[in-house]
Amino acid sequence: MKNIILTGDRPTGQLHLGHYVGSLKNRVLMQEDPENKLFIMIADMQALTDNAKNPEKVSSNVLQVALDYLAVGLDPKRSTLFIQSQIPELAELTMYYLNLVSVGRVRRNPTVKSEIEQKKFGESVPAGFFIYPVSQASDITAFKANLVPVGEDQKPMLEQTQEIVQSFNHTYGEVLVEPKGVFPEKGQGRLPGIDGNGKMSKSLGNGIYLADSADVLAKKVMSMYTDPNHIHVEDPGQVEGNMVFTYLDVFGTDKEKIAELKEHYRHGGLGDVKIKRYLIEVLEATFGPIRARREEYAKNPEAIMQMLKEGSENAQAAAAETLAEVKQSMGINYFN
Repeated sequence: MKNIILTGDRPTGQLHLGHYVGSLKNRVLMQEDPENKLFIMIADMQALTDNAKNPEKVSSNVLQVALDYLAVGLDPKRSTLFIQSQIPELAELTMYYLNLVSVGRVRRNPTVKSEIEQKKFGESVPAGFFIYPVSQASDITAFKANLVPVGEDQKPMLEQTQEIVQSFNHTYGEVLVEPKGVFPEKGQGRLPGIDGNGKMSKSLGNGIYLADSADVLAKKVMSMYTDPNHIHVEDPGQVEGNMVFTYLDVFGTDKEKIAELKEHYRHGGLGDVKIKRYLIEVLEATFGPIRARREEYAKNPEAIMQMLKEGSENAQAAAAETLAEVKQSMGINYFN
């Protein structure tokens, strides 16, 4: 294996089209390369850092995220799918790494600062949430991942991991692997919400989910933000900022037809309903089969949880090897 890749998702809800565009689709492609070994984590411990008083929100969505993984084509025979909380070695590594990071450094992390502001924690930020970049370093280094797919907004988190690796190796010897980020191409990786505001987000309620029925998907597309000034069919319309055309650019394969629709819309004579119906066809072509597979997997939840159990056991074995090396280098493997 040339590359060990660590990636994952917080189980705070079902996954949506933004996840598909930003990560899931690329994971399936990475999985196809025999030189890649993927560890794909359902990050329930991280999700609990801001949902500790509502653990059901996290635990109930572990299965949902796993169903989404399988439905898009992630294969437990070729990728290790596991649950973060079932790997106790990660918590122990976090404890050791915390001693290498100052409170000031964590406080300066732009991603942490931004998320604390977004969630309006103020001075009541949970300590677990505050230090979760250190926990992420444990997740990455436990499996000796050399590649980590991340969005631009997560770059500070990766930099924190790199600093921890450098500090640890300088202090205790060359044990940990320093990871590199795999970033989406410019203009890709972030899908706006159907309301046109920001990115698609579970918390904003502006997403289309992989689990959505055909009727729900169609209803959401019909409610999409277009051009508020395009009141009558004959009115010229604006393509830029129009979510229907944004989604057609991302998911449509007939680029020539999309270009013609854009031209027609700009000049007038093309109604929003017509382009929305076309987008529904486009989305169904990709996500209809994914939905069908998901529904089939959902018939046997016990098998899905057994798959996650086996994946977690395999992940724990890999993490245990790293932890043993860490403790050896620190001189705290007292009985080995």
